[in-house]
Amino acid sequence: MATLDNEALWKEALNQLKTELGEREFNDWFTDICYLKSGGKSIAIGFPSAFHRDRVKRSYQDRIRAKLQKLAGKEIILELEVFAKKGVEKVSTPQKPASSPSVETQNGIATVEKGKVSSSQKPKRDHLPQLRDDYTFERYVIGENNNFAANAAIAISRNPGTNYNPFFIYGGVGLGKTHLMQAIGNYIHENSDKKVIYVTSEDFLNEYMECIRETKMNLFKNKFRRTDVLLIDDIQFFAAKWGVQEELFHTFNSILNAKNQVVFTCDCPPSELKKFEERLVSRFEQGLKVDLQPPRYEVRFAIIKSAAEKRGSSIPDEVIDLICKKISSNVRDLIGALNTLVAYAEIMGKQVTLDIAQQKLKDMLVSSKQSNLSMEVIQKVVASYFSVSVNDLKGKKRTQNVVFPRQLAMYICREMTEYSSTEIGEAFGGRDHSTVIYSFEKIRNRFVIDANLDSTVDILKRQVKELGAKM
Repeated sequence: MATLDNEALWKEALNQLKTELGEREFNDWFTDICYLKSGGKSIAIGFPSAFHRDRVKRSYQDRIRAKLQKLAGKEIILELEVFAKKGVEKVSTPQKPASSPSVETQNGIATVEKGKVSSSQKPKRDHLPQLRDDYTFERYVIGENNNFAANAAIAISRNPGTNYNPFFIYGGVGLGKTHLMQAIGNYIHENSDKKVIYVTSEDFLNEYMECIRETKMNLFKNKFRRTDVLLIDDIQFFAAKWGVQEELFHTFNSILNAKNQVVFTCDCPPSELKKFEERLVSRFEQGLKVDLQPPRYEVRFAIIKSAAEKRGSSIPDEVIDLICKKISSNVRDLIGALNTLVAYAEIMGKQVTLDIAQQKLKDMLVSSKQSNLSMEVIQKVVASYFSVSVNDLKGKKRTQNVVFPRQLAMYICREMTEYSSTEIGEAFGGRDHSTVIYSFEKIRNRFVIDANLDSTVDILKRQVKELGAKM
């Protein structure tokens, strides 16, 4: 096997990290990182900000270094640098031309296309680093499950701050909430002079806490209250965080009073948010609320077909049919299955056949419908694996031999089912959804320090799928 040069080594490490972390977590922290240079045993990677660099350093540095060393077969010194926006080529998908989106519908499935731009129009603005440049309306497949939400998003992008404000998008994991939100941001940024800020709830909270510690709240307020478009992802993580809720309330009011646009995503509707200030929930309720449902077969097929074509890969229709019939829970799982097959075709230099697809995706295809997976099955598998009872998982015991399996079971429920955090909490002894969110984050962070957790979770997921298929 040929030795990889350091840049190829970095790209391969990214590919493996994406598979291990999942698309959502990978996109949060790795898509804006780029290879800078190397020398001797060192590899330097670049970050668009010190904040981004510090977060990755704290949570992922050891994992990245270990991955590079394993691939290289030698010691690697990892250098983390903040790069200037100009003169550095970032790993990203091609940017799209700026113009107005239009929606065309065929057989109930819509795609969004852009008209041609005349040379007299103003030059295109540089891409906004906060946003993924492939999260656009053109790449968002629209079907019955998301038709209303997508068309509302397009309307908002054309006239932000007028109607449908705030815009509240909710639904399960992997259904396209972040894609739709960022498509709004990308379109407004490219077609106007408006200032757009996209931020995850975690980053919003961390900036808030940092500004409090450094007594720089004026900077925080000026940044967020004076923007034209504010996009905040996964606001359910603000549960019970009363200080940041207070600041969000005033930020929200300032932006709306200035007739600017606010967009939120959440895993549940406003009415199901617990440990949120009533006045804040009331603000969420006063705007337009849209939910995203798992896509129907026709939409799933169109998504896979479109994604394969954009990758320049020829996947037979019978293979796409297999994926779409067996995986119905969310778009993320569909794309994950496709990426596995495309990677196989590229590495092995072989055409993907139905037999190869069934072999390579066997773990993903054990259960025909993850959306029908029972949380009871997950509880039974986890309880048996850790030699505790299902009642222990649902009960109030706080000993470590029960707390960790309980948190892990909640994590797997969020990963493998379409149940909301509220529903998962109810299944675990009537806990509120903030406890579920805390457990999920606790397990996700533990992956960084516990090298064995990956294999444990893989074993549990496989057992869950096998037991679920029998019931």
